[in-house]
Amino acid sequence: MRLKTNTLHYVSGITLSIFIGVHLLNHLTALAGAAVHVKVMHLLRQVYRQPIIEVFLLTIVAIQIASGIQLVWRKRKEKSTFYDKLQWYSGLYLAFFLIVHTLATVWQGRQVLQLDTNFYYAAIVVNSIPVALFFMPYYLLAVMSVFGHTAAVHYKKTSGKNLINAQKQARFILITGFVIGVLILISLQESYQGIRIPAEYQKAIQF
Repeated sequence: MRLKTNTLHYVSGITLSIFIGVHLLNHLTALAGAAVHVKVMHLLRQVYRQPIIEVFLLTIVAIQIASGIQLVWRKRKEKSTFYDKLQWYSGLYLAFFLIVHTLATVWQGRQVLQLDTNFYYAAIVVNSIPVALFFMPYYLLAVMSVFGHTAAVHYKKTSGKNLINAQKQARFILITGFVIGVLILISLQESYQGIRIPAEYQKAIQF
C-alpha cells in the first residue's frame, strides 16, 4: 500500500508539474503585455479546457493532495533533514493553495461570478488594497513552494552522487522560483502594464 501511495504521488506529481510549468510560463508572457498573456491562455485553453482533460487534471490534483497528506502523516515522527521538511511544508502549502485556487477559479470565478478567469481575474487581487496584502505573498509562496518541492526532491535523488553539487542545484532551483514568483507579480501590476482592469472584475474582491 505504501509503495502504491508513493507511486501515485510521484506520477501525479510529474503530470501536475507539467501543467504548472506551462501555467507559469503563460503567466510570464504577461511581461510582454496583458494582451499577450490572454492570447497565449486562449490557445492553451483549447487543450486543457476540454472536458475530459479538465476532469483528468482535477483528478490529478485530488490524487496529489490526498497522497501527499498521507505521506506527510506517515513520516511525521521520523527524523528529518532540512530538505525533508522543505518537501513536507512546501507540499502542504501547495495542497492548501491548489484547493483554494481551484475553488476560486473553477467554482467562484466561472460559476458564481460568471467571469473569465484570465489575466484580469488574477490582477485585480494584487492591485487592490487591502486584499493585495494577502494575495501577493499567497501567490509568491505558491510559486516558491512549487520550486521548493522540486528542489527537495532533486536534492534527495542526487545527493548520494555528489552532495555539494546537489546542494548548489537545489539552491539554484529555490532562487529561480523566487525570481519567477517576483516577475509574475510584477507582470500583474497595473502600473507595469499601463492598463486598467475592466470594471466587472471589481466584484471578485467584494465581500
